[in-house]
Amino acid sequence: MNCAAFSRYAALALLATAMSGSLCVAFAQSPPATPPAATSPATPAPTPPPTTATPPSPVPETPAAIAPPAKPADGTPAAQAPATPPPAASPPPAAAQTPPATPVPAAKAQNSDPFGEEQTLTSRKVIMVKGTANWDTAFETLTGSLKTLTAFIDKQSIKSVANVLIVYTSTDDTGFSYQAEIPVDQDPKNLAKGMSMGSSPQGKTLKFVHRGSYDNMDNTYEAITNHLDDKKLEARDTFIEEYVTDPLKTAEDKLIINVFVPLK
Repeated sequence: MNCAAFSRYAALALLATAMSGSLCVAFAQSPPATPPAATSPATPAPTPPPTTATPPSPVPETPAAIAPPAKPADGTPAAQAPATPPPAASPPPAAAQTPPATPVPAAKAQNSDPFGEEQTLTSRKVIMVKGTANWDTAFETLTGSLKTLTAFIDKQSIKSVANVLIVYTSTDDTGFSYQAEIPVDQDPKNLAKGMSMGSSPQGKTLKFVHRGSYDNMDNTYEAITNHLDDKKLEARDTFIEEYVTDPLKTAEDKLIINVFVPLK
């Protein structure tokens, strides 16, 4: 029993004791009421001689006079008291308000992106550039590499055949290493300095979707980590970002990025 329960119990015990004591006092005081009854008959003894007390005839009339006072003191007839129950008709409207609780959230669930969907990537030919960046200027560094690649393929009249990719090859607390890749269907005539041809990642992955700015991707990756822990899945050291919206032309807070996590 905790202290609060004990104090409440003690209060109840004291209250019960006080009540019993008051009852005893009331019982002790009740006998004195009986002696006055004994004294009252002594007083009527001297009174009988006067015959003036005999006219009890008006007594029968008093019952008739007492009957009317049965009405309430405020003058309202007794028949008006039962008229108060009508307010019981108010409850029905409350029942009418319950139906509006229709399953509205169901529509929201349909608009949510799949999270942790299994997807197998197929390899594509890509033109890539490798680099490193720190987290403070990550987005500026990545878009800088993509601008360089885009300008190069435009000059070579080579068209991109899929969304641009950022492949993170290693990460730490201060920064990361990456490959910026643009899928193409033909080889360039010559490659600029720092560029190379290669193949995009392939194999079994889990797909996650991020909507919003690059700076808010920490929340997405935290959710991904929790998902992998819950499912007891082991990921590889690399992960891939596919930019569904062009990061060079789209407002940063309107970005749509698919994140693919390769599994071991």
